[in-house]
Amino acid sequence: MAKSKSTFVCQSCGTNSAKWIGRCPACGEWNTYIEEIIAKPQAGASTSVKRFTSRPKKLTEIESEDVKRMQTGNLEFDRVVGGGIVPGSIILIGGEPGIGKSTLVLQLALAIKEFSILYISGEESQQQLKMRAERLGNSNDNLWFISENSLEANLKHMVELDPKIIIVDSIQTLVTEKAESSAGTVTQIRECTAELLHYAKENHVPVILIGHINKEGNLAGPKVLEHMVDTVLQFEGDQNHLYRILRSKKNRFGSTDELGIYEMEPSGLREVANPSEMLLATRGMQLSGNAVSATMEGQRPILLQTQALVSTAAYGTPQRSATGFDIRRLGMLLAVLEKRAGFRLAIKDVFLNMAGGLKVTDPATDLAIMAAILSSDKNETINQNTCFTGEVGLSGEIRPVSRIDLRITEAARLGFDQIFIPEGNVKKLDRKQFKIAIEPVRHIGELYNKLF
Repeated sequence: MAKSKSTFVCQSCGTNSAKWIGRCPACGEWNTYIEEIIAKPQAGASTSVKRFTSRPKKLTEIESEDVKRMQTGNLEFDRVVGGGIVPGSIILIGGEPGIGKSTLVLQLALAIKEFSILYISGEESQQQLKMRAERLGNSNDNLWFISENSLEANLKHMVELDPKIIIVDSIQTLVTEKAESSAGTVTQIRECTAELLHYAKENHVPVILIGHINKEGNLAGPKVLEHMVDTVLQFEGDQNHLYRILRSKKNRFGSTDELGIYEMEPSGLREVANPSEMLLATRGMQLSGNAVSATMEGQRPILLQTQALVSTAAYGTPQRSATGFDIRRLGMLLAVLEKRAGFRLAIKDVFLNMAGGLKVTDPATDLAIMAAILSSDKNETINQNTCFTGEVGLSGEIRPVSRIDLRITEAARLGFDQIFIPEGNVKKLDRKQFKIAIEPVRHIGELYNKLF
């Protein structure tokens, strides 16, 4: 009988230790070491080298295959993964609890009717899965459900059913007999993913994995998990808002600049084909402190409403608050307004909000934020048919932004009459092709003079 020994493994980075340590010396995390059992091989066990039939080939000797992607029918998901699911690929979807990961993959499984699908759930029973499927209002005769945590048992079902797509919810709940540690540990996640990867590549079957995240927002388990899979998708959103964003952090078969937008409804997730119109709900209202920004989410232009409120500080220290925007960058923009334009904002409270609960990282939103702050400070409204795009530098200059033609086209399509852009973008721009007035600006002082 094989002897076993225990070791302590950091659940954050996978570092081993002979004894328990409060803080991991490799990643610096606290209380992440868990004892795991490692079985030693039996004495006298064969260690002979196996004979493999594969041989190295030159690039010219390898035959190229026209791989046909599997369409899911979900246009937002297909766009993010690069146009469809590649056979034999491993897709990992991560996100916060309750954000809608299981709902997303179940909707995909119910919508794909031309391929047989095996849905492996380690968290829900078959009755619970049926209840969720009925709530989504769809059915699929080619969809098989199994509630099983054992990897070996699930592999047996895969061989018997021979599905064309496999869904695992979630990878942290699977356990294999090759490791004696509990479910969710680094060893179990690594071994289970390796077995599923081997099955997917050998049988050309795509596998969709759902992964939990830790309190820092990263995928739980070893970092090698993200290296092993082909595609890593992040499902983001605020539970207090309806919108969900599917981003691609890694994609071996497509671009990582695409994203999909969904709206959470009682009947499931609904694809949002035109998010700009939904994010401009109060466009017709003439209110101070509102400005529309032509921003980019991946390769998709989105017109987003920016709201600012500037008021006299009621307490000794002025407050700075930002929702959906980096608070440090807001502080930088306020400092530029005070230093380069002479506005006395250091003694006033400033609150900033991105409509719809979206988190914006595009620096081209700076110009709209500046306009909204100035509008609220002066209590004067901005024309509702005007939008802004441009990055603000520390000297107050308006810096050029990327994909300016897509931003202008989206603004013109939604009926805007005027757009403020950096002057540096005008040189390579043909104004005649756009049915919208283009106003170039060089400095925030010039923006103020044109607006007010």
